[in-house]
Amino acid sequence: MSKITFRFISFIVLLISVISVEAQSKQESGQPNIVVFLCDDLGYGDLSSYGHRTIKTPNIDKLAETGIKMTDFYSAAPVCSPSRVGLLTGRSPNKAGVYDFIPGPKNSEDLRHLVHLQKGEKTIPERLKTVGYSTALVGKWHCSSLFNNPAQPQPDYFGFDYWFATHNNASPSHENPKNFVRNGEKAGPIEGFSCQIVVDEAMSWLDKKADDNPFYLQVTFHEPHEPIASPEDLVAEYLPYANNEAEAQFFANVANVDKAVGRLLKYLEENGKADNTLVIFTSDNGPETLARYPGAKRTFGRTGGLKGRKLWTTEAGFRVPGIVKWMGKETYNGTTNAVVSALDILPTLCELTGAKLPDTKIDGESFASLIRDGQFTRKKPLIWSFYNALNEHQVAMRHGDYKILARLKKDGEYLPNLNNIYKGNEELIKSSELADFELYNLKEDNKESANLVVDNPMVFNKMKALLKTEYKALLEESHIWERTE
Repeated sequence: MSKITFRFISFIVLLISVISVEAQSKQESGQPNIVVFLCDDLGYGDLSSYGHRTIKTPNIDKLAETGIKMTDFYSAAPVCSPSRVGLLTGRSPNKAGVYDFIPGPKNSEDLRHLVHLQKGEKTIPERLKTVGYSTALVGKWHCSSLFNNPAQPQPDYFGFDYWFATHNNASPSHENPKNFVRNGEKAGPIEGFSCQIVVDEAMSWLDKKADDNPFYLQVTFHEPHEPIASPEDLVAEYLPYANNEAEAQFFANVANVDKAVGRLLKYLEENGKADNTLVIFTSDNGPETLARYPGAKRTFGRTGGLKGRKLWTTEAGFRVPGIVKWMGKETYNGTTNAVVSALDILPTLCELTGAKLPDTKIDGESFASLIRDGQFTRKKPLIWSFYNALNEHQVAMRHGDYKILARLKKDGEYLPNLNNIYKGNEELIKSSELADFELYNLKEDNKESANLVVDNPMVFNKMKALLKTEYKALLEESHIWERTE
């Protein structure tokens, strides 16, 4: 062997050793593994730890009991696509141009089939990759209309090293889905139920993961979104406690998610990955509102007494379960009413991992202090602008204990529902005024039953002025779609 060859081999061995030591030191220095569980249409009252008297969710409940249970946790939108975009980017989804549900690639007069998470948006996995993380998405994507199509950026563009996903729902249902795509290749028919299939894939990825890097794993369940399909044994277990088989199917569906969560947590414990793993569990929005699928005469998700449901800007539209548990670490343990949003996950993970925040303006705030010692008071108001709301008020904002809602009005008439903002209708939005306000003290009245506009004029005037300022800023940064995009 020549001296040059020997030196080259020695250099490669040294380089590999340095990389290995760096990866190990990152874990030892505190960089946690991260698992984010995101359910689809799981209501505020659908877990036993959040008050459901029938559905058994022992694994998720244990997370809440041994970690942090948040009573005032909010999704980024009251519907799936913008909610997911907000979680990934830490920004109001309106700024990314995702205002509403994204349909698949088909002719649409409202042009929603053009909508997608745009190039240039910074995301959680993209940020974490800059500090050595390996990343994976398993489950539902729903951030682009042209799924698995190079005409629009796919999960890998936004930082996922590995992805196993569907565009929207598992099809034809949660049972034996046929529409999963693995890293751009169709996976074909798969036997089983979606939430268990997704967890199987997550464990397979972890088993095959060759590096020692910390990981970010985003597990996006399809359940309990309609159309519902659940294991027969679980349905039979709940049938005596349900009003009908459809309700038993729903109860079993949520219970099956709990079993899937338990399987992955047990895997982490048995494979030495639970000594430093941060787990976040939440939902993309409130429970289904409409019986839109064959055989669904009504929906069975529960709001925990909150007003409205999915697609509403009242509390049940976007107040959802929020649980955090840092496995293997001594952190705050208890229930908190701190106001936290899915928008806050990105800056929190950046702080905990040492990743830099995006250079674009984000709307979330780090709640790392809540995880460490139970203390967090958000400074930024939370604002939602959902132009296709089923209730009358399209705009809502929470600041402190108070929430204010408003309708959009132009030339004496209230605006009709809109899916998105395109060239041609953006002036309609921008020239409209906020009107017909409602004000609630959510600390005392989370059911939004007592409108305080008249009874508390001082707070109302302050909240109205703040809402106008925040909404104006949101409009200025919102993406307007060109009809040629």
